[in-house]
Amino acid sequence: MTQTKSENQTLSRLDNINDALSGGAAYYTKTLLSTLSPAELGHLLESLPRDRRYLIWRLVNSNDQGETLSNVNDEVRTNLIHIMENDELLAATTVMDMDDLADVFKDLPEAVTRELLTSMNSQDRQRLESILSYPENSAGGLMNIDIVTVRADVTIDVVLRYLRIRKELPELTDTLSVVDRQDKLMGTLSLSTLLISDPSLHVKDVMSSKNHHALLVTTSAEEVAKHFELHNLISVPVVDPSNQLLGRITIDDVVDVIRDEADQDLMRMAGLDEEDDMFAPILQSASKRAIWLGINLLTALFASWVIGLYETTLDKIVALAVLMPIVASMGGVAGSQTLTLVIRGIALGQLGQSNARLLLFKEVSVGALNGILWSAVVSMAAYLWFGDPMIGAVIAAALIINLIFATLAGVTVPLALKKLGIDPALAGSVLLTTITDVIGFTAFLGLATLILL
Repeated sequence: MTQTKSENQTLSRLDNINDALSGGAAYYTKTLLSTLSPAELGHLLESLPRDRRYLIWRLVNSNDQGETLSNVNDEVRTNLIHIMENDELLAATTVMDMDDLADVFKDLPEAVTRELLTSMNSQDRQRLESILSYPENSAGGLMNIDIVTVRADVTIDVVLRYLRIRKELPELTDTLSVVDRQDKLMGTLSLSTLLISDPSLHVKDVMSSKNHHALLVTTSAEEVAKHFELHNLISVPVVDPSNQLLGRITIDDVVDVIRDEADQDLMRMAGLDEEDDMFAPILQSASKRAIWLGINLLTALFASWVIGLYETTLDKIVALAVLMPIVASMGGVAGSQTLTLVIRGIALGQLGQSNARLLLFKEVSVGALNGILWSAVVSMAAYLWFGDPMIGAVIAAALIINLIFATLAGVTVPLALKKLGIDPALAGSVLLTTITDVIGFTAFLGLATLILL
């Protein structure tokens, strides 16, 4: 896999910091760390073994520690918080943005959260409680309450003077939210429109009221990401069911959602948690993976049991044992290709009942064509190897059967799991492997028993 320039830079920084730390150059290490953003620091900390991670953490500027905590996964964050004193945690969290604070608030010790709430004014406390009242993977959990609002009945000149008085806008502000006296969203006013409009015009004359893309506070994080992608948004207002403005979501939060979903799918296909610490203790990692390995062992034993049913056939024709893995392997690859395509379609909302049959027909046709193509190749190779055309015919037929069933399972298994409320990325690959192994072995050894014996 080709590494990007950004990835190469990250690895180079990691090597430099490791070298400086190994050489005992704490001051130089601290200087290197000061050049990194909180997101880069978070990435770096996740890339280090625990002992070095803790050493690096002690060298991170206290002003950056709070935001860095919001840029590491849950397990790493919990470990870092565990080694910090309460006064250090208070110092780190009091300077955090409200949405970032909400991300780490649940992981803080009770004494720290109590002190933190006591030190807040009533408005900030209410803002934090508002964010925490919504699920983390919803629009409410993603939103930032720091938002600029204007009224529809004021002039553009008034808005411009108001912004000059503020002197600073929240990050990634591309639109202003237009609200009425009850803070209900009426529309949005883009900054570009604001700058080029006649100052004597009223906001209601130039605002966008039909297409402000507001999201309901209960919208899932996945749907939020799709909304941003479809409409090429930088920020979007968040409203409650009565259309009252609650906050806004910005593209940087959506990028985190997309990255987390990608990590989640990748890790779950291996039976892992995306929040796992890469350098977690050996026993902890082993115990988590043991369950998944146990499930795979059961499926492998089932496939072995199927092979055992044809023990007599294998004893008489040893060549079958040599060729048997080819059938299962080819079916596994073909099924995995279809499974990945279908899981992606489900995740992107591109696959449903209306087009599932069309995709099923297409994938089974692809499996049949590939089965015919590669069965011809494999059967010829088997004939040249063992000098028996019937062995070539058996493996050719078994290969066609297994590739057809593999693509059939690649479509139906994730759709069935989705309907049952089970994540296809988590259980799909195990079920698919079992199906392709069992079908492949049964077809190959069954045909061999009927034809060759």
